[in-house]
Amino acid sequence: MRTIIAGRNSEDLALTLSAYPFTIVEDSPELVITYGGDGTLLGAEREFPCIPKLPLRDQAETRCPAHKDLSVILDSFFKGTLQRTELMKIAGSVNGRYLSGINDVFIHNEDRGGALRYRVYIDGEPYGHEIIGDGLGISTVLGSTAYYRSITHSIFKVGIGLAFNNSTEVTSHQVLPEDTVIKVRVTRGPALLVADNSIELLRINAGDEVVLKKIPETATVFGLKEFMCQHCRRLRHAFSSQRV
Repeated sequence: MRTIIAGRNSEDLALTLSAYPFTIVEDSPELVITYGGDGTLLGAEREFPCIPKLPLRDQAETRCPAHKDLSVILDSFFKGTLQRTELMKIAGSVNGRYLSGINDVFIHNEDRGGALRYRVYIDGEPYGHEIIGDGLGISTVLGSTAYYRSITHSIFKVGIGLAFNNSTEVTSHQVLPEDTVIKVRVTRGPALLVADNSIELLRINAGDEVVLKKIPETATVFGLKEFMCQHCRRLRHAFSSQRV
């Protein structure tokens, strides 16, 4: 199987993978093994969209005892018993450009010393009045255990979540059907559009309109349940709570 390994310590996997029928390549892979944490998986999906991913925790960095024996996951993969999951992807678009993610897409105020002003439309219907705050964004079910949870102190199991960050208005976080289209018109900016842990940022000026929604493309992941065990989810929430 033509395979690319993504992760800063990928060379540490060489001996383990030599016992399995992987052919390590530099391009045109059939599979991407991500060796690291959640961020490595998110980055690999951006770099190799639509290519199936097999996430493995970096042995040098994981604090979870459930991930100390990688052969359990690799054996299950080649036996065909490792569950395949199709993850929803969401995107934000502005001025003909867009960013996508499998966790979340957020609009943040660029000026940390000043608040953002914006209006929200859910499937064409206005939600409240002009809102003042640090921004807002949408999350997938997967992302609901990360930044979304830090903002709302909640998670959800179906749909997409709409979260308002430090809003001065009386706004309620929403869990909406996954095909909902959310439009945000920035009335006082500037702002930045971000997706997952990408370093790419899209600037949003006053008067610009941002569209947030699910996209047809999905991310295929093998062994997501094993990768995101309960202990790792707790660590994930602790890390995401520090996100700026």
